[in-house]
Amino acid sequence: MTSVKEQEAIRKLMVFLQEWDSAHKVARSRILDNFIKSNEGKTQPELELEFSQGASLFLARLTTWLRMTYIYSTCLNKLLRSIGIFLSATRGRRYLTEFLDIGGVLILLEILGLNHLKEEDKRESVKLLQLVADTGRKYKELICESYGVQSLAEFLATSNSAEAQEDVQVLLASLGRGNPKYQNQVYNGLIAVLPCASPRAQQLALQALRVMQDIVGEAPSIIVEPVLGVLCSVHLDVQYE
Repeated sequence: MTSVKEQEAIRKLMVFLQEWDSAHKVARSRILDNFIKSNEGKTQPELELEFSQGASLFLARLTTWLRMTYIYSTCLNKLLRSIGIFLSATRGRRYLTEFLDIGGVLILLEILGLNHLKEEDKRESVKLLQLVADTGRKYKELICESYGVQSLAEFLATSNSAEAQEDVQVLLASLGRGNPKYQNQVYNGLIAVLPCASPRAQQLALQALRVMQDIVGEAPSIIVEPVLGVLCSVHLDVQYE
């Protein structure tokens, strides 16, 4: 039998979930603010303690709302940050599995290609993809299998946010390490960035290519023309790389 204290904790959880279920956009935004403020950096056991062993019930509501509203940018930044608390939780592999089961990777990649969304929202999406990639090789492969390299390379080439571009470079470099099945795909994706109009994207792509050269070995002939193109750049940082 559950103790009086446990019963009270479960009651509070159910009240909280009912409040979320009945709330509109403004109220949900407030709930997300409070959740982020109170739970950032918590481990899986700490989140379960906070939610009376029912943290997955709240995560399921977050992922469902994400799937329904990400196209419309409804509290998207706060929603992604809240999901990130679960995905980054120490010993929280279960949360990652639950997120992937609803097609989380595909949603994050699609966010990168939606022109009407804010750069800061797309950067949060990249951060979550990095959390997925950091979990291990099979998760890197999942991102690549979902056409992630193409989506990330396109975002690197077109983004107006230097911070977001740097995050994408780190993620692409991560996908190119310890991922032999797709390392050439990552390499070619970085090459595809070189003809873009963004000097910063060119510089970051060249930096990543230089590191990856030790992994893939001899440079393929496909790289010659793009590199010759960036040698003509008027930006010294690009020429240096």
